[in-house]
Amino acid sequence: MLNVTIWNEFVHEKIHDEVKAVYPEGIHKALADGLQSPEFHIRTATLDEQEHGLTDAVLNLTDVLLWWGHMAHDRVDDAVVSKVVKRVQEGMGLIVLHSGHFSKPFKALMGTSCDLKWREVGEQEILWSVNPSHPICSGVNSQIVLDHEEMYGEFFDIPTPDELIFVSNFEGGEVFRSGCTFKRGQGNIFYFRPGHETYPTYYNPEILKVISNGIHWAATNAYAAKPVFGNSQPLRSLEVLV
Repeated sequence: MLNVTIWNEFVHEKIHDEVKAVYPEGIHKALADGLQSPEFHIRTATLDEQEHGLTDAVLNLTDVLLWWGHMAHDRVDDAVVSKVVKRVQEGMGLIVLHSGHFSKPFKALMGTSCDLKWREVGEQEILWSVNPSHPICSGVNSQIVLDHEEMYGEFFDIPTPDELIFVSNFEGGEVFRSGCTFKRGQGNIFYFRPGHETYPTYYNPEILKVISNGIHWAATNAYAAKPVFGNSQPLRSLEVLV
């Protein structure tokens, strides 16, 4: 069983009625309910909890961390960010959702601004699978149509992805790299674009299937052997020059 922690800043849902109407118990709760599986042990964590709910004990038990944030990126404590980055480098999987592209952990791991173009008018988005043999695409339609979403457009200031999984096109004409994978240290990272807070995207079975697949993929290094660094003794006798 994989230990999954879903982190959500849980701010919009408390102060914006239009968001609360869609996610009355928070985006984290909708994701936790939608991803329920005998294969996952799911816990949630939010910004206002002690250490944002990401204590050493929680992080050390987490195989894959999901991250959703938007309006409170600057309120995430740098010490917690450093712990998340370290755990990813040690092998914890990370799935960054929608506006989490601007989160401190993702920007630290990417080393770029992670900026992009955006427009919020509720236009249609079509996600195209451009890597259909990838495990994240298993059992997923070649195209996922979302009737209403926020537009993200290129240029998306990220490093060249290790793998490009999905590309989106929007009703207004823009395109976007909406599903990208990266590896940092021992950890696998999946960025997945859909999920604006005023639309019911995280109730969509196809979106949930992609995220579920992403959890399995991101966890593949959670129990991998850790590299050994530092001074190393020879495996066989050496003739030492003096």
